Amino acid sequence: MKNYLGRDVRNVAVVGHAHSGKTTLIAALLHAAKMTATQGRVDDGSAVTAYDEEEVARRTTMANAAAFAEWGGVKINFLDTPGFHMFLYETRAAMLPVEATLVVINAQTGAEAVTDRVWKYAAEVNLPRVLVVNQVDHPKADSRLGRQHMIELLQEKWGRQVVPVQLPIVDQHGFHGVVDLVTMKAFLYEPDGTGHGELTKIPEASLADAKAAHEALVEIVAEGKDELMEEFFREGTIPEEHLVSALHEAIRDDRIFPVLYASGLRNVGTDHLLEFLKVYAPAPTEREPVAARGKMRVATPNSSNGAHAEEQEEIVMRRVDDKEPLALYVYKTMTDPFTGRVTFFKVISGMVKADTTVLNYTRQEPESLIHLYVMQGRKPVEVQELHAGDLGAAVKLRLALTGDTLGEKAHELFLEPVSMPEPAMTYAIEPKSRADEDKLAPALHKLMEDDPMVKFFRDPETNEFLVSGAGQPHIEALVSKLARRFHTNVILHAPKVPYRETVRGRAEAQGRHKKQSGGHGQFGDCKLRIEPQARGTGVTFANEIFGGSIPRQYVPAVEKGVRESAARGFLAGYAVVDIKVTVFDGSYHDVDSSEMAFKMAARLAFRKCMELAKPALLEPVMRIEIEAPDDFAGALMGDLTGRRGRVQGMESGGAGTIIRAEVPMAEILTYGTALTSMTQGRGSFRMEMSHYDVVPQAIAEKILAAAKQPVHDEEE
Repeated sequence: MKNYLGRDVRNVAVVGHAHSGKTTLIAALLHAAKMTATQGRVDDGSAVTAYDEEEVARRTTMANAAAFAEWGGVKINFLDTPGFHMFLYETRAAMLPVEATLVVINAQTGAEAVTDRVWKYAAEVNLPRVLVVNQVDHPKADSRLGRQHMIELLQEKWGRQVVPVQLPIVDQHGFHGVVDLVTMKAFLYEPDGTGHGELTKIPEASLADAKAAHEALVEIVAEGKDELMEEFFREGTIPEEHLVSALHEAIRDDRIFPVLYASGLRNVGTDHLLEFLKVYAPAPTEREPVAARGKMRVATPNSSNGAHAEEQEEIVMRRVDDKEPLALYVYKTMTDPFTGRVTFFKVISGMVKADTTVLNYTRQEPESLIHLYVMQGRKPVEVQELHAGDLGAAVKLRLALTGDTLGEKAHELFLEPVSMPEPAMTYAIEPKSRADEDKLAPALHKLMEDDPMVKFFRDPETNEFLVSGAGQPHIEALVSKLARRFHTNVILHAPKVPYRETVRGRAEAQGRHKKQSGGHGQFGDCKLRIEPQARGTGVTFANEIFGGSIPRQYVPAVEKGVRESAARGFLAGYAVVDIKVTVFDGSYHDVDSSEMAFKMAARLAFRKCMELAKPALLEPVMRIEIEAPDDFAGALMGDLTGRRGRVQGMESGGAGTIIRAEVPMAEILTYGTALTSMTQGRGSFRMEMSHYDVVPQAIAEKILAAAKQPVHDEEE
């Protein structure tokens, strides 16, 4: 494989709603570029970027995958991204190492929910967007959503900058060609799936539409450019060479969002799409310098030796240039059962060669790049060097993880990784056997390195091991990978809710521990007062002993007995919180009293106090913020009310309505799945712990009955 300079590289993230045909389209592009002998298919798992067993089984992309095509002296790197809303954190991460997005639209349904969201992601980072209306060959495509109506809908969403640069040729033979509105030439395709069109004149039936669309394209390209406008008004058009350069510039600067047409399944229009990306997509060297955190040494006065240098952070603007110091950004890691650990990176600056040692700036450890690769799906293709702006991969790096930056020791810099959203669903996880128990933690940590959304931790409240992910399908796929890759079988169940106990009244009680069994006996006697405190104050212990009724050395034992009893709970084994316990009287024996005796007495007194002080159950209440289109606001509000939620406020946001509410944790453990169903995948939410509140009596009785049942069974 030849080496490509940064100016001859195009990095493109292929994005869009699930089942818009992104993976199939990439397979068609690779076949049209003769990178594959046959066109891969999603159905049988032969598509280049659909190699993960879980993705093949579920027929949906769940993680980013890389592939490349060599076309006309240019290397086009494709990142295939998920279109299912649950995995959009992967899609967002794929936008960092690329210079353009290919937004795939299903010709049958138009722009769907996820398309809106990925469009917004691209707009946030000023990424050029090229739209491809895919599956134009489908029988229902023309009848459901005609070409002009499709353009009108897209312009309604994203403005009049959405402009066709092609027209589809659809007749009695179906979709079998495109009209290039820049060159005013047509490309016709045979139904053999090679992806290579025959250059020809525009069919008479399409000529009038093509001329009108060409004029509209020329007019919008010329807007804002005085010299082009003058040429347009003088000549009535713009020469092709001027139009090409002006359109390239307009796409690069986000002033125009071109629309093309294709069929990935039948490989129609794909060679023209490759040529379009070659000519019009920006090269990495055209983008603005990359802003990163760097380090500088600053001389500061020192009383002992005059001056010395200290390291301080600074913002570094690094150009995408071979002459700049080497910097690599790790945008993905993957554990492959055949290749091992694969680290995907972008060459931010400089040039990297095989058998190079670099410094992992994030972890301050060296890494050896013994071999360099470019990835064709799962298959690594070895190269000897990679230039600034290109995407590559290395295998078996020791420490590098997603978000790390590597490079030359003397030129450290750190790129900010894409922030991950909070996991939307958590399950308790248990190994099925002792053998599985030994393998579970190492296996999960390896999966966490590949997928930053996965979290594995132990809940100190319930002592359960928990695993969190983007949603139920995400966690189910995780369990499948544990079994398939690591031979570790687990059981999932809903996590326990960390309830608490407290009191709502004030009470006093005496606890006396007295035992005589020959020799020294045991004697401890104390009186306790218990009363409620404000939420969040925990357990407060106070000493009001006067006159030495309990010797000073035994008071800590009383406190210890109180705190141990509070931790064990009273109603159902949940910790008692938000109480003040005061020891105010007692008695002792000169010989038989001991710390242990007073601790036992405190336990007895504590339980008697709890019986009298109106004990109550507390539940955690979560603060939740939901963002969804306005149409779903009513249904979401009703659902929150049904979950015992209290709506705190609503406001109009950039993507619709934002609802803020407080909802008991027990009612929202599976909210991610419910939100997806209610909003057709167009809603998102985030939540955090707010406070504890008293559980309603009817619900508390059910919780206490369920909590006591296992204890009863064990005793039997």
